[in-house]
Amino acid sequence: MTSGVPDPIGPPPSSEPGQQTAPIDATGGQEGLKDSAAQRAESERADQEHLEALPEAIGELVRRLGGQIPPGNWDYRDHRIRIQHRPGAGISAMYRMPAGTGFSELGLSTETIEPGLAGVASTRVFATHRREGVTVSGWIHPHDPRLPGLHLASNRALVREIWGEGELLIGLRTIAYRPLRRAVLSATFATLGPLRIKRTIYLKVGKPKAIAALRARHLLLADTTVPVPGIISRRALGTPTSDGSTSSTRMGEPEDAAGVLALESGSGVPLSAAIRPHAGADLDPDEFIALLDSLPGSVMGLEPKAAWSDSLRRYLQAATLTLPHRAESLGDLVTRIEEHLAVSERGPLVPAHGDFYDANILLQNSRISALLDLDSLGPGHRIDDLACLLGHLAVLPTLGEKNAGAVAALERFGEVFQGHVDPRGLWARAAAVALTLIAGSRSLGAERGDAVAEARLQAVEALVCRADAFIGEESSQGPSAEEP
Repeated sequence: MTSGVPDPIGPPPSSEPGQQTAPIDATGGQEGLKDSAAQRAESERADQEHLEALPEAIGELVRRLGGQIPPGNWDYRDHRIRIQHRPGAGISAMYRMPAGTGFSELGLSTETIEPGLAGVASTRVFATHRREGVTVSGWIHPHDPRLPGLHLASNRALVREIWGEGELLIGLRTIAYRPLRRAVLSATFATLGPLRIKRTIYLKVGKPKAIAALRARHLLLADTTVPVPGIISRRALGTPTSDGSTSSTRMGEPEDAAGVLALESGSGVPLSAAIRPHAGADLDPDEFIALLDSLPGSVMGLEPKAAWSDSLRRYLQAATLTLPHRAESLGDLVTRIEEHLAVSERGPLVPAHGDFYDANILLQNSRISALLDLDSLGPGHRIDDLACLLGHLAVLPTLGEKNAGAVAALERFGEVFQGHVDPRGLWARAAAVALTLIAGSRSLGAERGDAVAEARLQAVEALVCRADAFIGEESSQGPSAEEP
């Protein structure tokens, strides 16, 4: 059993639900290109200043939050455990604090946070060559100012009371956390007595409005053939469990108001794990296309979200911050990707998953058993879903030798997928997806992260070369690109 929560490969699309990002216009004149280059350089400098400001602000923010900096040396850069970069908005991160601070983890962000929020402190960090400084806000984890449900989902007693049926809570683990945006935790329960039966559920935490939208998406697919995890109802605090016991007289808020949605565990293993035994030779790529075909037409009534390639220039900023010495190569690759996108066919809007990659697709006995992470479900383009999967397959080997089989799987899946959509556009969009994953390597630590980022840059180059191979060929689209 697994949640299929996204691997630490990288960030999801940076757009908020319902936000569409305009495609890149690669046809501007020389003056526009010069202005754009200058703006990018300025943005990159600002991003670097924001990144450097985070650890510099820790001492003052710890004091303002009621803690204290213990004596001794503690390199906060070595104890950064999570980071999220949203180009144009700011950088957020989590830091592990030394014993004696008064709390174990500190959240920081250079994003603009609403003033007056309880539990949030702010300070300004001034760079030597800038007068205005960078405002850094901080909070004690898990009291994320934009995720009111995170504290609840991180509280063992409340999780057991709300979602446990008289069982023991034997595990509560954070699977993924993007400060100020979203989190996923797994909760494992076990029955009492000598024969312990275990069950695991997944708690998705987000802004209340986003969680309400996610709940609606799960309900939309509940009565279809699409295999999605079921919603677990939240038991109000103070109501009896299945064994008749109760431990509280407090009543709980509605699930959406708390910003938490509990989901059943999907059956199977992620596609990345299913590939390993036979390098994907036992999997049918057409089954993945059939899964997308099974999305109902009612999905078209949902709000659309931008595809990864629609925010390409923003992700270029994040990649450049990760590999500043590769700025020229990254810029050249993005230009080539944009040239491919400008002349290739995207196809019509169809029901789309929006984040269709290995961690969100579970398999049992080489067959698809669950589709996870419906946050981006809505109108989209088939080519973007297929490119999302190929882009992630291309970078899987950067996470270790155990994923070496993804190389052969990429060949096999790519050969089938390019028969259904414009092949030049498919590989260009896959390259765009892989580019967005370069920044995610920072979460792996300095030494390993640098090597992974370089390997992902090479993967982007290889995907762009695949798109290059179709230059001069007529665009063609297969049957799955037609209107449903």
